[in-house]
Amino acid sequence: MSDKAKKDRKVILESGIEVKPVYTADDLAESDAGAQIGKPGEYPFTRGIHPQMYRQRVFTMRQYSGFATAAKTNERFKYLIANGQTGLNVAFDLPTQNGLDSDDPRAAGEVGRVGMAIDTLADFEVAFDGIPIDTVTVSLTINSVAAVMIAMYQVVAEKQGRDINQLRGTAQNDILKEYIGRGTWIFPVRPSVKLIADTIEYCATQMPKYSPVSVCGYHIRESGANPAQEIAYAFAIAKAYAKEATDRGVDVNAFLSRFSYNFNVYGNLWEQVAKFRAARRLWAKICKNELGATDPKAMWLRMIAGGGGSGLTIEQPENNIVRGAYYALAAALGGAQTMALCSYDEAYTIPTEKAARISLRTMQILVEEMGLADTVDPLAGSYYIESLTDAMEEKIVGYMKSVDARGGILVAVEQGDIQREVARQAFENEKKLQSGETVKVGVNKYRIDEVEPEVAMHPFDQKGADEQVARLQRVRAGRDTARAEKTLATLQEQAAMDEVNLMPALVDCVRAYASVGEITRVLKNVYGEFREPVAL
Repeated sequence: MSDKAKKDRKVILESGIEVKPVYTADDLAESDAGAQIGKPGEYPFTRGIHPQMYRQRVFTMRQYSGFATAAKTNERFKYLIANGQTGLNVAFDLPTQNGLDSDDPRAAGEVGRVGMAIDTLADFEVAFDGIPIDTVTVSLTINSVAAVMIAMYQVVAEKQGRDINQLRGTAQNDILKEYIGRGTWIFPVRPSVKLIADTIEYCATQMPKYSPVSVCGYHIRESGANPAQEIAYAFAIAKAYAKEATDRGVDVNAFLSRFSYNFNVYGNLWEQVAKFRAARRLWAKICKNELGATDPKAMWLRMIAGGGGSGLTIEQPENNIVRGAYYALAAALGGAQTMALCSYDEAYTIPTEKAARISLRTMQILVEEMGLADTVDPLAGSYYIESLTDAMEEKIVGYMKSVDARGGILVAVEQGDIQREVARQAFENEKKLQSGETVKVGVNKYRIDEVEPEVAMHPFDQKGADEQVARLQRVRAGRDTARAEKTLATLQEQAAMDEVNLMPALVDCVRAYASVGEITRVLKNVYGEFREPVAL
């Protein structure tokens, strides 16, 4: 490329924002960015939700972990905690995510493959045996049956002698993004959202420090959305859940202060940092001006930033170690409260202990050696970052308005509009990757001819799957069958009444060792199943 071509080339970020060659103070004056920067810990929280940020408390370090049986997962949890991890992100296998018991014929070949298998409370008791859940925060990455898992977590805490009024933790519990992205939905949209409102209402009174919802832009981005769409759709979803809760009379300040977000981080470093700063500012405005929050804590955007799996490559997998370090840097510069960094081998398999340790050490190096905890929002005032933050906010607002024009997020998801938009964006992304317009080092540029890389694979554990099935059958044989059947009957009766909060009934089912599959079948009898809209 000639010097003139380099000078004249356009740089357009994935969100559609054009980057100028040089930014000056004039750019800030034009956008009035200076007026919105503010101070850390003060509305609109552009610079962070705490005055001292990492000087006072470093971001929580988590990694997505869980595989095979609850016993195997418990071993990994203890390994990570022993190596300095300060929070757990729990992975569930696909049968559990879809409300299937391990002995269901549809679960064959998937039990424990991509997460731990959970059938009954007995599995939760094993998974968290010896785990100090009052000091190590636990994030449950589960959606369609999240209410059941929250109930299990509560009962396990009680059995461990924990005060559930002080119990902290998070459930992902974001079903709308499942319709848009991952696809582990079960029930139709409206009853699914009703279940989420049940958890919000229940936790507000029974577990006031527990976070019942973590709205997950992460998976929307993984499915193809650009960074601005990721935030826009996540905020539209959060507003829908908030409306369901306020319609029930739940105090907006009480439940918004427990909302959290799970966002993706990969791609252009500056775009990711600006995305987080713009999101934090915009969410504060939405909470104050649209949702009616008055408590500053209810305006906080509390977020976990996860190193994006879509950014990883099968080709030259060691490059993923470098990518992961930059993802972690972007998350820290963007002001994340929690960081969940992907491991370099995740394009192939469940992370090995070595790969997980490298990711954990990456986060620790940022804090202990690189100075990321020395000062708050070190990029504040940058001509480029502040201008980009403003441009990103404008893009996010534009996408949110397009959702409103479709009748709101519930209607747009029911009709498949958002799904089609994300799928179209994914197609465009792939075309740019294949053409080389989007550069991926080691994939479409700087390729090398090499034999298949040596990456330690995590094989499917058929023996573990068989053990899980046998364990479930022993629990069924040993429980009080009449009690379990009675709780399930009560659940079905109450599910037919829209005004009844189902969480107490679910807790009773869990205590009676009713299985995830049994509970799901009862709810299907009442709610039916979601049918994905098809557009030609």
